[in-house]
Amino acid sequence: MRACDEAMNGDPVVHWIENEEPKSARWRAESGLAPPQKIVVADDRMTADAAYRFARAGTALLWRGDFQNARQLLQALARRVDRQAPTAGAHIAGEAFHLHRQAQGRRANILNKLLLTLNADYSVPLRRAPDVRQACSEAYGPGGVSEASSLISLRELQGLIGAHEWRKKGVPVAALNNRIYPHYGVFAPVRSEYVGLVNDAPLPAALAADSLAFDIGTGTGVLAAVLARRGIARVIATDQNPRALACARENLARLGLADQVNVTQADLFPAGRASLIVCNPPWVPAQPNSPLDEAIFDPDSRMLRGFLAGLAAHLTPDGEGWLVLSDIAEHLGLRTRDELLAMIANTGLTVAGRLGVRPTHRRVSDTSDPLHAARAAEITSLWRLVVR
Repeated sequence: MRACDEAMNGDPVVHWIENEEPKSARWRAESGLAPPQKIVVADDRMTADAAYRFARAGTALLWRGDFQNARQLLQALARRVDRQAPTAGAHIAGEAFHLHRQAQGRRANILNKLLLTLNADYSVPLRRAPDVRQACSEAYGPGGVSEASSLISLRELQGLIGAHEWRKKGVPVAALNNRIYPHYGVFAPVRSEYVGLVNDAPLPAALAADSLAFDIGTGTGVLAAVLARRGIARVIATDQNPRALACARENLARLGLADQVNVTQADLFPAGRASLIVCNPPWVPAQPNSPLDEAIFDPDSRMLRGFLAGLAAHLTPDGEGWLVLSDIAEHLGLRTRDELLAMIANTGLTVAGRLGVRPTHRRVSDTSDPLHAARAAEITSLWRLVVR
């Protein structure tokens, strides 16, 4: 059992006893998961009930059995967690959201207790383990003989594998008649309605005099690509996430748009002014549970407020800012429409128009979702903002 103290290449080192010998390994957790404080070694003989008791008590399970059996154990743990989850009641919207997030956190805390070892080259030393070396390299950087072995939760490894598959096959984007290939940790444009809004909105007349647009928080580069394909001569796409910057550059090069779109690191705006400035900030004003949630959750609407506060200073005369935003926060009781309109008005902006569309993703019709009422009422809008 136990514990972590010093760091290895910036990551904590976890220590435990196995076969009466001290062991240690680097702790990897891109999700921000804290390293385990207690570890027991487990294999195919451990029952799901015993594993559940250990995990609920805060003890991690270092798996030494068959890989596929570990997957089955994780599914069994999930069933036990879900059976213990409280049934949905008649909560007001904001309360329902916070209860849902608390339940998600408790679920993740238990399921993340099932751990695996990665060799220095990211291979998994278990029977029937898949080859995950490429998936891990994409998230962690190249492995090699100079690297130490590491510990990872099976759930995180499954996330790496899923991200690798998305990166291989890409996400079809109708507006581009092509695919976008998301990197690990970069939000994938799987909800096409917001991309369609940017593709369909009428371009501001100011672009005729200065055909320059900014894409703030570009992520995969999908909106920058749409703007370029719509004929805007120059697009500057910004992000502060190194993974997003690499992802956007790769996608834009693949689409043949690298000369038209300049991807640059910035916290919100680049220098100068543009005739069109587009921003699709995270839609939910709440604290992310992990760094991987930051594309969805925007604490205290930081990015939204920053975009609105800086927009007027970066628009050319008669230019437009396009704010792409779902109203899911309003239906969850996290922000009112009046509060959003006040944010806009208080920064010297006015609304020139708004285009809206209802999402079509599968959760809209999933009545078992605790947040179904909010999702069913959601509308995604493109707000056309101009300087008063």
